Amino acid sequence: MILPVVKLGTLALKTFCKPIANRLKKEASLHPKFRQFIINIAQANHRFTTKTQRRIYGHTIDAEIRPLNAEKAVQAAADLLGELFVFTCHAEEIEGQTLQCHAKEIEGQTLQTLATRCRVMI
Repeated sequence: MILPVVKLGTLALKTFCKPIANRLKKEASLHPKFRQFIINIAQANHRFTTKTQRRIYGHTIDAEIRPLNAEKAVQAAADLLGELFVFTCHAEEIEGQTLQCHAKEIEGQTLQTLATRCRVMI
C-alpha cells in the first residue's frame, strides 16, 4: 500500500520541480543584486570549467580567459541554479527513500531479536 503512495509522491515532486526551477531562472534575471550575484557565480564557473578543459587537453592554463557577457552569464547561472534545485530535490527524495528502507530493516531486526528472546525464555 505504501509503495504506490511513494511512487505518486515521487512523480509529484518531479512534476513540481521543473516549474519552480523555471521560475527561479526567470526571477534571477530580474533582481539587480541577485543578478550581480549570479553573474559572479557564472563567471567563476566559466573560469573553473575553462581551466579544467585546458588541463584535460594539455593546453596552457596561464592564458587569459575572456569573461562571459552579462546576458550569457545570467543565462548560464540561471540554468545552473535551476539544475541545482532539481538535483537537490532528487537527492532529498533518494535520502528519504534510503531512510525509510533503513527504518524498515531496523524494525525487522528488532522483531527478530524479540522473537529470539521469547524463544529463549520459553
